[in-house]
Amino acid sequence: MTAFPAPPVVPASTYRIQLQPRFTFADAAARVPYLAALGVTHLHLSPVLEAVPGSTHGYDVVDHTRVRAELGGEQGLRELSARARAHGMGLVLDVVPNHMAVPAPEHLNGPLWEVLRDGPGSRYADWFDIDWAERGGRVLLPVLGEPLPDVLGELAVVADKRAERAEEGAGGAPAGTGAAGAGSGGGKVLAYYEHRFPLRAGTEELPLPELVAAQHYELAYWRAARTELNYRRFFTISDLIAVRVERPEVFEATHATVLRLLREGVAEGLRIDHPDGLADPAGYLEQLAQASGGRWTVVEKILQRREQLPADWRCAGTTGYDALDRIDGLFTDPRGAAQVADFYREFTGVSDDAGGRWQPTVRRAAYRVVGRDLAAEVARLVRGADRAQRAHQVTGSAAEVSPAHQDNTPYVSTDHQEVDPYAPPYAPEVLADALRELLVRIPVYRSYVRPGAEPADADVIMLTHAAKRAIGDCGRRLAPALGMLRDLALGRLDAAGCAPGPDADDFVVRFPQVASALHAKSVEDAAFYRYGPLLPLCEVGRDPGSPAVSPEQFHAYCEQRRRTLPATGTVLSTHDTKHGADLRLRLAVLSECPDAWREWLTAGSSRGGRSGAGRSGAAAPDRHTEYTVYQTALGLGSGDPDRLVPAALKSVREAGLRTTWTEQDGEYETAVADFTREGPCGARLDDVGTFTAGLEPYATANSLGAALLHLTMPGVPDLYQGTEFPVYTLVDPDNRGPLGEAEPGTVRTGVDRALERVLDGAEPQGPDEVKLRLTAVALRLRRDHPEWYGPQAGYAPLGADGPAAAHCVAFVRGGAALTVVTRLSRRLEESGGWRGSVLPLPPGRWHDRIGGTVHEGAVPLADLLGTSPVALLTRE
Repeated sequence: MTAFPAPPVVPASTYRIQLQPRFTFADAAARVPYLAALGVTHLHLSPVLEAVPGSTHGYDVVDHTRVRAELGGEQGLRELSARARAHGMGLVLDVVPNHMAVPAPEHLNGPLWEVLRDGPGSRYADWFDIDWAERGGRVLLPVLGEPLPDVLGELAVVADKRAERAEEGAGGAPAGTGAAGAGSGGGKVLAYYEHRFPLRAGTEELPLPELVAAQHYELAYWRAARTELNYRRFFTISDLIAVRVERPEVFEATHATVLRLLREGVAEGLRIDHPDGLADPAGYLEQLAQASGGRWTVVEKILQRREQLPADWRCAGTTGYDALDRIDGLFTDPRGAAQVADFYREFTGVSDDAGGRWQPTVRRAAYRVVGRDLAAEVARLVRGADRAQRAHQVTGSAAEVSPAHQDNTPYVSTDHQEVDPYAPPYAPEVLADALRELLVRIPVYRSYVRPGAEPADADVIMLTHAAKRAIGDCGRRLAPALGMLRDLALGRLDAAGCAPGPDADDFVVRFPQVASALHAKSVEDAAFYRYGPLLPLCEVGRDPGSPAVSPEQFHAYCEQRRRTLPATGTVLSTHDTKHGADLRLRLAVLSECPDAWREWLTAGSSRGGRSGAGRSGAAAPDRHTEYTVYQTALGLGSGDPDRLVPAALKSVREAGLRTTWTEQDGEYETAVADFTREGPCGARLDDVGTFTAGLEPYATANSLGAALLHLTMPGVPDLYQGTEFPVYTLVDPDNRGPLGEAEPGTVRTGVDRALERVLDGAEPQGPDEVKLRLTAVALRLRRDHPEWYGPQAGYAPLGADGPAAAHCVAFVRGGAALTVVTRLSRRLEESGGWRGSVLPLPPGRWHDRIGGTVHEGAVPLADLLGTSPVALLTRE
């Protein structure tokens, strides 16, 4: 392997840029001088490999061998890298190891094209996570608008030169050998609207019905994906097929281009997308670390509050959602959050499991997802567990097992007497029930058991507790099956009564992958939209059941990170956050003024003016949606229907209680859209602006405080594009516009001149320049003083003295840089301000890099934070 040109580099900071056809490598290169002046050391690029044409995110990769042409190709990437290096900056690449796109036309994905053409005999058959034992060795493709018999007339065999070129190679590799490599004859393909499917050799002249039935794929109605799909996908997205990157040849083929770019110095670090979807995350990261020469790598891993990153993962840490949780929690008042939750339940009248209480809401959402959206994935697990237990029965005590057990016929003993389905070997329906009950009680994303390896203590404890809770809730009848599944998931095959082999291994690998998908879909994509007292709590990485973080808890987290993962990532906003940080921190003020929020919303409620709408005939919008839409409008700060209406509709579809993406209730959605336009965007538009204005001083304190903590705490801060300014973004696609349009409808001009002004010491003009100055000062200090902020730098909490001490969060980095932040500023004001509270500074004279003043000794907080809610001091 070619040696790397230089040792690994830990960024001082990264700046995330969403690349897309409307913002290319050349556009990013044009921003390099500004970002270098801001103090950024590395550009963090969204995926750069070839993706589905027009993709605005790049996670739908179709070809790992090429840099995306729509962004400027490899030459454009190299030119961006060269310009970045000329300004002292590097690049971090986003890698997608878990899945590829199932595109239309399908020939865009060369390896998948060959699999569809050649079936299990394809050299790429093991690339994708396909259960070939299911559906007679055919791949189910749920792409039809109606069941196959109803659309047969819309299918046709046509000549397609683009597909013919695909026959010449898959993903830049030779197209195969022998009959399989001969392709589908003369460039003929099966066409269905924009789809193009390859033809199995020798079938091109068959009558259409026979031709369709003769392929290695099975075209199906799109709704069949829920129950019949036989390939693993990304969560529940059927046009993203899982890749088996745990196979060495797949890793090499899918990572060769990225690794070459690292070796050639084009990029210096990696961000790994969704490692929880992989068969063996630890093994993957070990292989990646060796292949990349130990380049700085962070993983998109969402940790629960008390969960730790697995110790055997070779990476610098996470992308930083755990830091987001702690920072946001500092600016949430626990007493006020509880009062807001009480008001929410009173206002909406929702039941505990439909948004009234967090844990019951999560549990109900999980049951729906595991029994409906992930039915195909659960069925695959059941098949594997069933085969593994019956194989053990056959090999261990064959006389006790009837031949019926070996061919999936009903469980009947040899003397034709029915056996107890709740006794081993367990009936498939019992396994399915027990499996669902176990899965919905897993409190984290997944376990990390590997076939043949001893499970970690954390996994044993977690799965044991989950099984005990399931037994307690479901009764003793399911207990034996739950125990068997727990042991099987832990790889303890003897205890589970299962035979070693591919079926048991498949279960061990797939169980945590399904658990991960279930957690993501039930929490982030359902419960977060059903539970709405405070929207900032329903954010990626956060736990609405634990809304607040004390200063002591924050300091303990920072010290733990400094000891264990000093180069981990930290974030406040990403392309996946439900709301941008500034919007969340504005709404967090509601936890400090629950009575004002109650009075404002109740006074303008449309309770009396609504009528039945939608299939159920219930009032629309329902009270939860009314509450959510108004709260979102306050966070946005305006009633912009072009942004608020799509966000409202996405919210009700994700919640899945009255309408969904796949089963839309048109009347209900129309009522929601009309209410949004006529309420916060219409009759109450001025009210929204007035109430938001009242929140603004405290929202600004939150925003600046969170930004400064993010930029100076242990770890590597990742700034999402445009967030050096106040940015009030909603859920995607609202937050994924090109840089310069990070806040849709707003294009900040003159950024270079504004940065020059604030760096020259001019008084900031307005909130844009206030946050820009803070960001630039902190980033430039990080860049210029790694001894203060780098992986080896120290962290020391600094406590204030006095009656308002709890409103001050302060710490010293590297013995020479001091961060001071105000928290819960509205509560502070209500209690009479700082009231003589002081911050005893470490010895020496300390210069405030933001305010310009100099302090020493025990400085009154009223003086230190008199003109700004934050201070960043360095020892002279």
